[in-house]
Amino acid sequence: MSGAKNSIFKKIRMALTQSTPIPFPKSEGSDPVVQPQPEEDIVVTFAEEFTRLQGKFAFCLNEEELQQQLGLLRVQQEWTKVFVPDGPLASLVPDEARTRDIVTCDASITDCEALVARTGTIVLSAKNGGRVTSVYAPVHVCVARASQLVYDLGDALKLLQQRYAGRLPSQISFATGPSRTADIEKTLVTGVHGPKEVYLFLVDDLPSTP
Repeated sequence: MSGAKNSIFKKIRMALTQSTPIPFPKSEGSDPVVQPQPEEDIVVTFAEEFTRLQGKFAFCLNEEELQQQLGLLRVQQEWTKVFVPDGPLASLVPDEARTRDIVTCDASITDCEALVARTGTIVLSAKNGGRVTSVYAPVHVCVARASQLVYDLGDALKLLQQRYAGRLPSQISFATGPSRTADIEKTLVTGVHGPKEVYLFLVDDLPSTP
């Protein structure tokens, strides 16, 4: 691992493990976990914004660490029915814990189109497990790559236009933290119009730099 990448990883891991130990606590908490730094890395920016909005963030150095961390979370949370679309993500969950029933599942797992660092937003489309996978389950687990990070919403839209050459998916959504509303007596309630909890596993796939 290069010195620069090792420094980024240590900054995220130390900040997150101090206030959000792995596996994740059941408390929801809303305080930022990474303090802003001059010229801060885009990964750190996303981690701070995402956790500020009650998202649960984990940085994984590789696929093996992703498998270990996700497995530990599944066991701790006692998820026995996890909905995973067919494809590469299916290997993250053992057959006995997978379900085809989105209605009764404990959690769902998807990938995404992009991550927006400035707002801590996950960009999803109909290509990422269909229209309901990320919103119908009580818990949404998203697996993303560091190379999918962009800084702003405008950058995400440009990325989608380039990726699909003008033929965009039939549905695109911007998920910023768990579903929440304060419509009733200004009391914040989560999980009303979507998942009550959102986990983001970010796998490092960026090339090493000196």
